Amino acid sequence: MRKYILIIVSFFLIQCKTAQNLETKNTQQEIAIVIHGGAGTILKKNMSPELEEEYKLVLEKAVREGYTILKNGGTSIDAVEKTINILEDSPLFNAGKGAVFTNEGKNELDASIMDGKTLKAGAVAGVTTVKNPIDLARAVMEKSEHVMLAREGAEYFASKNGIEIVDPSYFYVEKRYNSLLKAKEKEAIELDHDSKASFYDPDIKDAKFGTVGCVALDKDGNITAGTSTGGMTNKKWGRIGDSPVIGAGTYANNKTCGISATGWGEFFIRNVVAYDISAMMEYKNISLEEASKEVIQNKLTKLGGTGGIIALDAKGNIVMEFNTAGMYRASIDKDEKLTIAIYNK
Repeated sequence: MRKYILIIVSFFLIQCKTAQNLETKNTQQEIAIVIHGGAGTILKKNMSPELEEEYKLVLEKAVREGYTILKNGGTSIDAVEKTINILEDSPLFNAGKGAVFTNEGKNELDASIMDGKTLKAGAVAGVTTVKNPIDLARAVMEKSEHVMLAREGAEYFASKNGIEIVDPSYFYVEKRYNSLLKAKEKEAIELDHDSKASFYDPDIKDAKFGTVGCVALDKDGNITAGTSTGGMTNKKWGRIGDSPVIGAGTYANNKTCGISATGWGEFFIRNVVAYDISAMMEYKNISLEEASKEVIQNKLTKLGGTGGIIALDAKGNIVMEFNTAGMYRASIDKDEKLTIAIYNK
């Protein structure tokens, strides 16, 4: 009899342990990550199979790097920074190494990062010697009392905080420089005909904007968003776009979502796109998908803006919304499903 009682007790304990394990598994925080490499007139007919494969390989490498950090228990801040580093180091994207040229023939870089747990943020604008601007943005967030630093001041802060500095020639990519020459040539023709400068030409808004970004959700339920860019080809007068502007190009809040934007920056600033999506979720109690569609397909589009966003909410739901022909994008969701895409359809 005693033997049977022990068997029953043992069986009961095993069942309890199994139930406990299942409960732990069911309540375990999901992890997820999503990235973009720019949105614009990205058409398959203009893309060679070899170049398309190059883009996909870098996108996959970047998103897997971030996901591995998350899976190993790392923070979303680390995941975002390291993921963006890979995109910044690739000449394929308009950020870091692949940054476009200003009217003066320089590369001026912007970046920002935001922590959804603390709502702290860091941003830099117009830097010309910082190899990975997202690293400097993080340093501003964590090692200063400020949110945004610009130009010489930002570079001095970088040198004092161990951020890698390079000669400006590091950023030279012939393809990008040729784009500047074409833009200047087009501008000269337009000015001869007494028309608008190409900076605001309608054709420019339809060009590819190669800004890069990442949003990640870690095991502790913390969301981080980051964005890095070289801005617009032929930009003048110290122009700064939305990428380093918290609430426009980057936003994160654990209560709602994380956002990184890409597109014609002036319109994203005017619409405060990143924050608007979060605010609609919080105040209207609607889903990330609903809020993203309303802001990008309705508000932004009606004003004449082009571009898109990547987004991730506190439950690991991913949205990649844009109103252009394409957006370089990739994600690994809470079920570990990898998605890599370029075109709208």
